[in-house]
Amino acid sequence: MSLFARIGNLFKGFASLFVSGMERRNPEALLEVEKENLRKQIGQFNQGLASHAGLCEKLMSQVKKLEVEERDLRAKAAAHLKAGNRGAAGNYALRLQTTSRELEENRRQLADAEKTYKELVKARDVSMAQAKAKIESLKSSIDDMKMKKAMAELNEMAAGMITTVGGSGDTLNRLQEMVEEERNKAAGRARLARDSLNTDEFKIKEAEQEALADQALADFAAKEGLAIAPSPAAASTSADPLAESAPAAAPQKTMG
Repeated sequence: MSLFARIGNLFKGFASLFVSGMERRNPEALLEVEKENLRKQIGQFNQGLASHAGLCEKLMSQVKKLEVEERDLRAKAAAHLKAGNRGAAGNYALRLQTTSRELEENRRQLADAEKTYKELVKARDVSMAQAKAKIESLKSSIDDMKMKKAMAELNEMAAGMITTVGGSGDTLNRLQEMVEEERNKAAGRARLARDSLNTDEFKIKEAEQEALADQALADFAAKEGLAIAPSPAAASTSADPLAESAPAAAPQKTMG
């Protein structure tokens, strides 16, 4: 085989693969083409059937014509025979015999033509019914194929999501790891800042403030001659039996 022939076969193979792939991807288009071909075939068949029906009508007309001619020849032959014209009666009888043979042949042909016509009509109807049933079955199969294909794609997508979402290397997983890392860092910084605070200094300053406030209140009460309740610290000291006795309170004075 020459090189050009091999290249031609290769191109034919590629073209066949391309067409087959297009047919697989577009079954509806292929079905429409077949339906159009079926309509054309039915149209051609109907034309042939019409021609056959015309032949039947022609045979029927010939039969009717021959029947009329047969009756006429029979009547003429009988009349001449009764009148004693044997020559004329013989001629009419001979023509009647030929006409009867033609009539019988035409009747047989008409019967065969009618039978063939009915068989062709029945075959057409059966073929059309089978073709329509097959087309409807193919349409249902195509719809079912589409539905199952869609379901398969959805199931494949669901299976892929189950195996990938939340798994290692997934975006959500990496985002969760980053958030956890940043949260731990923030918690560590807060703990370090809390541990670095000098709480003793705050306590000393708080005690100084309380002492200054008590002293200022005592000075104010002494100037105004008012009696004030002892502070909680003083109350706790007086409640202690080992504590020194507090000095006597100053006599209460009233203003005015």
